[in-house]
Amino acid sequence: MTQGADAEFHMNAQKERFLTSTWGALLVAALCCLLWGSAFPCIKVGYALFGIASTDTASQMLFAGTRFVIAGFMVTLFVSIAWRKSLVPRHTDIGPIALLALFQTFGQYAFFYLGLAHAAGTTSSVIEASANFFAILLSALAFRQERLTGRKVAGCLLGFSGVVLINLGGSLGSLSLSFSPMGEGMILLSTLCSATSSCLIQRLSARHDPVLLSGWQFVVGGLGLMAMGVAGGGALSPVGPSAIALLAYMGFISAAAYSVWSLLLSVNSVSRISVYGFMNPVFGFVLSAVLLGEYQQVDPVRSVCALALVSAGIVVVNHVSAKPGSTVGASGSELR
Repeated sequence: MTQGADAEFHMNAQKERFLTSTWGALLVAALCCLLWGSAFPCIKVGYALFGIASTDTASQMLFAGTRFVIAGFMVTLFVSIAWRKSLVPRHTDIGPIALLALFQTFGQYAFFYLGLAHAAGTTSSVIEASANFFAILLSALAFRQERLTGRKVAGCLLGFSGVVLINLGGSLGSLSLSFSPMGEGMILLSTLCSATSSCLIQRLSARHDPVLLSGWQFVVGGLGLMAMGVAGGGALSPVGPSAIALLAYMGFISAAAYSVWSLLLSVNSVSRISVYGFMNPVFGFVLSAVLLGEYQQVDPVRSVCALALVSAGIVVVNHVSAKPGSTVGASGSELR
C-alpha cells in the first residue's frame, strides 16, 4: 500500500469510527435534523417570495424540483473540489441513481405535494413522521438488513408519540381522523417512499459512493419534479435577490443534510439512524415559531415533553445490552 493510499485508508477509518460512535452519530444526525427543521419556515417564506399560492400544487413541485437540482449540483461541485476529482457517475451508478431518485426525491415529494392539498396539515405532519417507523419495519421485514426487536419498536413509539404531542397542541380533538385516498393516502405513499429510500441507501452504499448517489439522485429526481410542475402549468415569479438567496439556502439544506445522512446510513443500521429523524418535526415546529413569529403556537412545557419523548426513543433504540459474546459490526448493527 502506497503512503497516499495508507493515509486515505486511515482517514476513512477515523471517519467511520466517528460516524458509528454514539456521540458522533448523535451530533451529526442532530445537525441534519436542525437543517431540515429550518426548511419548514423557509418553504413558507419561499412561497411568498416566489408568488406561490398554498393551493398551487404545480408551482410547488416546480419550486421543490428547482431546489433539489440546485442541491445536486452543490453536492457534486463541492465534493469534486474537496476531493480533487470529478464526482461523475460511472455506467454502473446510473441504475442505482435512478432507483434512489425515484423514491427519495421524485416519489416522496410528488406524492407529498399531491396529497397536501387534500389532507389536514396536522394529520400530514403526523403521517410524515411515521416514515422513521416504516423505515425500521422495512429494513427488518422487507430488506432483511437487521432484526426487528421489541426495543426498536418501543423506541419508535416513544419518538412517534413526541411528534404527535407537539402537533396536537394538547388537544386530541385537533387531530383529524378522516382518511381520503387523494389526501392522507398520498401522504402515506410519500412516507413509504421516504422509508424505502433509507433502506436503499444502506444497501446501495455497499457498492456505490453514498455522496455520489445523493448528489446525482437530487439532479434526476429534481428534474422529474420540475417537468411535472411545468406540465401542470406551474410558474415561479421571484421577488428580488432575497428570493434567489433563499432558494440557494434551501438547496444547501438538502445538499448538506441528505449527503451527511446518507453517510450515516452507509455505516450504521437503519433503525439506529432513522429514530433520530423524529427530531426533525420537533425542530421544524420550534424554528417555525421563532423565525416566523408564531410564538402563540408554542407551549414550552409541551415542547420540552415532546423533545424528552423523542430523546427517550433515541436512547431506547440505540441502547445495546452488554451481553457476553455480542459484538457490533462495521454497520453498527448487532451481530447475533
